[in-house]
Amino acid sequence: MKFVSRYIITLLLVLGSCKEQDIKTNAVARVYDVYLYEEDIQNKLPSNLSKEDSIVLRNGIINSWATEYLLLYKAKLNVDITDEAIQKLVTNYRKELLVDKYKQAVLRQELDTVLTDLDINTYYEQNKAIYKLNEDLIQLKYIHFSNELKDKDKVVKLFKSNQKKDINILIHKELEFKSFNFNDSIWIRYNRVEEKFPFLKEERKIKKNQFIQKEDSLGVYLVAVKSMLYRNDIAPKSYVIPTIKQMILHQRKLELIKEIEKTLVNDAINKKQFEQYK
Repeated sequence: MKFVSRYIITLLLVLGSCKEQDIKTNAVARVYDVYLYEEDIQNKLPSNLSKEDSIVLRNGIINSWATEYLLLYKAKLNVDITDEAIQKLVTNYRKELLVDKYKQAVLRQELDTVLTDLDINTYYEQNKAIYKLNEDLIQLKYIHFSNELKDKDKVVKLFKSNQKKDINILIHKELEFKSFNFNDSIWIRYNRVEEKFPFLKEERKIKKNQFIQKEDSLGVYLVAVKSMLYRNDIAPKSYVIPTIKQMILHQRKLELIKEIEKTLVNDAINKKQFEQYK
């Protein structure tokens, strides 16, 4: 019996040693008694990465994992917090998470996300004072073409025209231009235009309805300014429509949540599920 007992103990030790060896063999990193395995990393690596990028990202994942567990270990040693306090935090977080999930589900079902022109116009007119520009904006059309263009004078004449038929002629010649924009109804940040056309910095102040023609070794530039807005001017509606849409939807969310909460309370009172004691 002693021999059998010794054999069983030896076998368990060997199996335990093999198991520990397997853990170390398959692991790619360890923090104290916690191991990270190759499959954990592979699940986080995007496909089609180069070998170099894969190595960099892989090392980043390992370092992030190690940092998290090292911080956790230090926290357990140094943070004086009872199991009861932790459980209270977990309970509160779970409650907030469930309530938030319920609210989001209701919003997905009940929130009116349709925004009409009237909604946008009304909001803009009521709140336009808050939409002051923090940068200059410009509306313009432009053409950049080669110095070798044969009918240069004709192009300049057509470009200066405000007739739609003349613009259409230019549109049909677009393959002859290096770059162009004929839609001068869109507001663009002026600093972006200056990056494209550095010679504009030489102008004292760009004005409405201004025409500029410049020529250098790269070609001929025609710029027709339709309108300008400056810092602290009221932003045009078309420029702030995305922000307006976000604000309207945010207001609707707040109002809907408030209505849901009010309905829940009234329902509970009527059904004797909620009572307030004086």
